[in-house]
Amino acid sequence: MSNLTGLIVKAISGFYYVEAADVLYECKARNFRKSGISPAVGDRVDISTADDKTGTVEKIYERKSFLTRPPVANLDRLFIVSSVSEPTPVPLIIDKLTAIAVGLSIEPVIVFTKSDLGDIDELASVYKSAGFKTIIHTREDDRGNSELLSLIPGKISAFIGNTGVGKSTLLNSLFPELSLKTGEISRKLGRGRHTTRHSELYKYAGGYIADTPGFSTIDLVRYGLDKKENAELCFPEFSDYITDCRFTGCAHLCEKGCAVLQAVNDGKIAQSRHNSYVAVYNEIKENTERR
Repeated sequence: MSNLTGLIVKAISGFYYVEAADVLYECKARNFRKSGISPAVGDRVDISTADDKTGTVEKIYERKSFLTRPPVANLDRLFIVSSVSEPTPVPLIIDKLTAIAVGLSIEPVIVFTKSDLGDIDELASVYKSAGFKTIIHTREDDRGNSELLSLIPGKISAFIGNTGVGKSTLLNSLFPELSLKTGEISRKLGRGRHTTRHSELYKYAGGYIADTPGFSTIDLVRYGLDKKENAELCFPEFSDYITDCRFTGCAHLCEKGCAVLQAVNDGKIAQSRHNSYVAVYNEIKENTERR
């Protein structure tokens, strides 16, 4: 028996596959009920191992982030994929996902695909102005690939996007070595029905890409956004103004003396972003009251 520290790269049916010292170990986990957590893909763990490459997860290190659905720990970046056309982008969907990522201390990166089908510069500027890294990708010449690939090394990343946005084509152009089928990626990382029931990390260029069952719905409370008062913190461009509101506890909805609303009126904050903030705030409020 020996003890090693490694990374859980796949979890399925109670087995955890841990990469440690360039070897993959099939592990079970000791009882972590008292700690209130259980192992998940992306966790740094200590394992005790046997000569047959099996082992036991003995310790889970503190996480810097945790996505509850699908369960992925220590995610560094969430690539939010939206198309220029077919289908047209829906700012509220993008903004809900950026809010979730920011709320979980995960860096959101906005990726617009199919840029050959229309002009996306105006919408892209909204997210650049909000402080988000924003990349425009063209399927014709793979414009944007080098910038995207530069964000992978040393990080754990995941890609998310609605059906039809070109996510599968994007992933295939970025990672042909993974040899994932287009439909397979779509089912795992897109919306709709998914055949896979486990999360997995693929190693690539010194980083890892999370291949997951995907997001069928965007339930903000389920993803950890359960306090309407924290919604403002998930819109980074508000930070320069929230302390200047006339009244403490301003919700930035319609209050007099609200510095955020003034910034919207002055064009310093995009109207679409504030519209999404109001929708996020009200959804959290309604969901928490209902629950």
